[in-house]
Amino acid sequence: MKLIRYGAVGAEKPGLIAADGTIRSLSPVIGDIGPDQLAPESLRALAGLDTSALPVVEGDVRYGVPVAGIREVVAIGLNYKQHAIEAGMKIPTEPMIFSKAVASLSGANDDILLYRGSETTDWEVELGIVIGRDCDHVSQEEALNYVAGYVNVNDVSERTWQIDRGGQFFKGKSAKSFCPVGPWLVTADEVGDPQKLGLRLTVNGETMQDGNTSDMIFPVAEIISCVSHHLPLRAGDLIITGTPAGVGMGFNPRKYLKAGDVVEQEVDGLGVQRHQVVSHSK
Repeated sequence: MKLIRYGAVGAEKPGLIAADGTIRSLSPVIGDIGPDQLAPESLRALAGLDTSALPVVEGDVRYGVPVAGIREVVAIGLNYKQHAIEAGMKIPTEPMIFSKAVASLSGANDDILLYRGSETTDWEVELGIVIGRDCDHVSQEEALNYVAGYVNVNDVSERTWQIDRGGQFFKGKSAKSFCPVGPWLVTADEVGDPQKLGLRLTVNGETMQDGNTSDMIFPVAEIISCVSHHLPLRAGDLIITGTPAGVGMGFNPRKYLKAGDVVEQEVDGLGVQRHQVVSHSK
């Protein structure tokens, strides 16, 4: 099942992508897609709906963040071996955990904003995990049972702020528009094995990243288990799982985003994002 939230910023409505590819409104059934709708029993109820009876959403729509009320954005760094190598950093022996501000969340086709003073804004296509129920000190064997679904995420990063300005990942990762999510939340049953997904990203049509989640150093189940031993996870929390090689920082000479660029990215089965890069001086 592919769940969406569509409409203007701050006024998104719940919906889904039906088997025939049409967008169907879930407004007659639920008020939104948030933590309460991500529990297993709630997802089963939505999956059992007769989608042909739901209203069709006509015309072009804006895809918002597919989950409302995200409380935490937890990120994993250096989780692909080749990315760690291109970054010139040691292969980690346990997941590197940091956070992004919830304020960085944006929709799948919203603009990526270049902030005043930013000269090294970079891209990172990633697999995102959406937690479906409270998750605290779970084992790797149990971990996938806590997943509501998966999303396509770009962990946009301002490298100078991240690396050279006091070593604070948070301030290089948390600007407005620095965490586009979507277009869909695809439920775990439809995704299947999360360690067999291709990830690709282009800038102005040029392929920059082309990886696969099979190359993760720490797989999804281990990430969830590890994070849950350090902080309690709640329904709706988002974990982003690291990026494959091909980020701008890894090129020689380095490549970074500039106003006018177009970024497109895809994760197998999770839809495509497309962003215009624009200057943002406020």
